[in-house]
Order: sequence, then C-alpha cells, then structure tokens
Amino acid sequence: MPLRWVDLDAQGHANNAALVDYLQEARVDWLLTGPNAHLLGNGIIVVGHQVEYTGPIFFTPEPLDVELHVGDVGAARFSVGYRVHQGGQLVARARTVLCNYDFTTGRPTRLTDEERAWFEARSVALEPLREVPAHAVGPHHHTHAFQVRWSDLDAYGHANNTRFFDYVAEARIAFKNLLMDNSIRSNPHDEVEHAWMVARQDLRYIGQVTHRLEPYEVRTGVAAIGRTSMTLGAEVVDPLTEQVMSRSTTILVHGDATGRPQPLPDALHRAADVWPTTPTGRPLL
Repeated sequence: MPLRWVDLDAQGHANNAALVDYLQEARVDWLLTGPNAHLLGNGIIVVGHQVEYTGPIFFTPEPLDVELHVGDVGAARFSVGYRVHQGGQLVARARTVLCNYDFTTGRPTRLTDEERAWFEARSVALEPLREVPAHAVGPHHHTHAFQVRWSDLDAYGHANNTRFFDYVAEARIAFKNLLMDNSIRSNPHDEVEHAWMVARQDLRYIGQVTHRLEPYEVRTGVAAIGRTSMTLGAEVVDPLTEQVMSRSTTILVHGDATGRPQPLPDALHRAADVWPTTPTGRPLL
C-alpha cells in the first residue's frame, strides 16, 4: 500500500484516519482480483471497524505491507482481519465486518452459495482483539457540527465509511481544545505540553450519511479515565431526526512532547463528571 505525503498530520506521521483508508484500499484490491468482485457494485457495506494502533506510520517511498485474512463467514456477512507492517514492524492490527446489503429493501441480503463458498474456503481463525464495550452518549455531551463534503461520497452516493473517522477526529480535537490550552499541535514546529496517541478506535455504522446543506453533529462524552489514558464515546447524529448514524469508542494515550505517556491533567478528570457516557452492556462490534 503506497503512502501519500498528504496523509501526514501535524505530528509528522500518517493520521490515524488514514490507516482506515489503507485498509479499504487493500480490501477493495483483494475483492476486485477475485470472483466476488461484483459484490462491490451491488451493496457490500461496512458494518464496523476495530483498529488497534501499535506504532506510528512515517512517510517513506516504500509501501506498507497489509496482510489480509478472511475470518468468520455467515449467511450475509463476513469479517476480514488485517496486520499492517512498515519496514518489518507491526504498526496496526484491525478487523472489519462487512455485509451484503440491498439498498432497495434496506435490508441485508444473503450471499449466494458460490459467493459464500469462496469466502469460507479462505476462512481462518483471526487473531483476537480486546473487546471494547459500546457507550451511549448522554444528554450532557460536547457537540461538534460538521458538513459532509461532496468529495466524501462513495460509489453508493453516501459518505464513505472511512470519512466517519475524520468526522469523529475533528470533534475530538474540538473537545480537547475546549478542555485544555495548548493541547493540540497545529504544525510540526509547535512546542506543545501535551501529545495524544490513538491506541484503539472502534466504530459501528448504524445509518447512511448523505450530502446535504444542513450539518450533522458528532456528540462526544467521556467513557473512562485512566492514569495516562482516556476513553471517549462518540455518536454521529442527524439533528433533524435525532437518528444515531454511528457509534464509536476511541482510546487515547496522553504523553509529553516526545510521546512518552504522562498522567492525565486534572481538567480531563473533571470532564468525566461533566460529559459522562453510559455503557450499553454489549460490545461495540
């Protein structure tokens, strides 16, 4: 998977949302080179992602290596696992659940016997990822409005699944800026007191987001506070209908300017009392 210079963020490495784009490109390339390529044009949708970040990705002329495996295969859905390496070092592990979907009826549709057999012939036991629970954002939450860009749309005319990671990230930046001064590096030369590393990010899709002039919202709350880490729950919501379009959980590690883990500032501990989330009692994905 070739890297692009524009994938880099202010910290000088590939943004966490860019990784989900790499996974998509690898997954699409794999499907297009097999007998089930037709599924991409008939409604294969992403149900959700689980992404564990194990190291930063830096720009190099050499491409990333993305290792892809089929996991569980059901009547209408299947899972895909990934291991991403840069220069021989593991930088991410991830999993995607996909579903064959009929946009006309608005319901999942079964894979044919031939389609399912091809996936099942390649199915292996995927490396397990730690279970991350789902959290519902409560009435007291941080609200970040955003508009869908025309360029966010995919072949189905909806916001591409990878763009949800952008929406949640923009809301997360706005939330942290509200809580603390000098919390975000705006360019590589900034001297900041705090560095943030995304260690894990899971996102489940519930509805389709389309292009329109009216904004959508990301509503964010604090799910858990640790010594050096915090967990945020976020929902992408259509404020016109109050429909939840996605639900996500992000685990952030707080560090100093060099990235070494450091205790969370007091302001973040107080935030857990002001913007709490509610565990739903089931895993996010």
